[in-house]
Amino acid sequence: MSVIYDRVALIGLGLIASSMAHAMRRAGLAGEIVGTARSAATRDIAREIGFCDRIVDTAAKAVEGADLVVLAVPVGAMGAVAAEIGAHLQPGATVTDVGSVKRAVIETVAPHLPETVHFIPGHPLAGTEHSGPRSGFAELFDNRWCILVPNGSDDAATEKLVALWRGMGSNVEVMDADHHDLVLSVTSHTPHLIAYTMVGVADDLSRVTDSEVIKYSAAGFRDFTRIAASDPTMWRDVFLANKDATLEILGRFTEELFALQRAIRTGDGEALFDYFTRTRAIRRGIIEAGQDTDAPDFGRSGKHD
Repeated sequence: MSVIYDRVALIGLGLIASSMAHAMRRAGLAGEIVGTARSAATRDIAREIGFCDRIVDTAAKAVEGADLVVLAVPVGAMGAVAAEIGAHLQPGATVTDVGSVKRAVIETVAPHLPETVHFIPGHPLAGTEHSGPRSGFAELFDNRWCILVPNGSDDAATEKLVALWRGMGSNVEVMDADHHDLVLSVTSHTPHLIAYTMVGVADDLSRVTDSEVIKYSAAGFRDFTRIAASDPTMWRDVFLANKDATLEILGRFTEELFALQRAIRTGDGEALFDYFTRTRAIRRGIIEAGQDTDAPDFGRSGKHD
């Protein structure tokens, strides 16, 4: 493929940003990749790995002359980063992000950006439980979905960003911010909350020792622990930023759980069988859609470290 953006600035150099750099290099999509991170240690690691052409020490320096700026920081930090870079963005540049909440990002970032730039929030539905610049790899986005929220930007700017994500291997969907937040509360946010809770229950259950939890972990519990290994700073920000949608889906989950409790208590095997049959069909649909991989969506935006 040919170069889509002459200069890309990556703000934050965690899993997603480093994987983007590797994927852009693989396909030749960027003329130059400039990166920055909050900590000097992370910047040094990024220099050592060499996935960016240049590493600078501030976000303001990173965005100078960039025609694409990627905010790969926790949702709670995006407003402050936007305030730092706003005056340094070149006219016509596109600013995007990779956070797993969209309405809160728009509300905190957009006020700091000049009207001369295009702000197109995004969310790649890809990740692992690993973080940091060493965790990135070019194949992370292959056949995974990336959701973009045009947010009033013109079609040309949106199509250019769509082309970048497709060039990095993603399937792309355009979606409204509020609908995105509702969908992700079902597919990612609430499942993470449940996983954190289940691991906490196992830790609190005095009749089951820590050694038994580790020794006898079945596949289902191992999946819970893998999800619960995700970055706590990022997930704190996600739940606070997507509070309404998460509480709505959590309420629906509680209702379903009460129905299952009632079926178990009353010995209603038919209700349990019908429920499990329906949910198994949904699982098979996920597999057939090609979204079941060894690197599930952890909603990770990468730490700004």
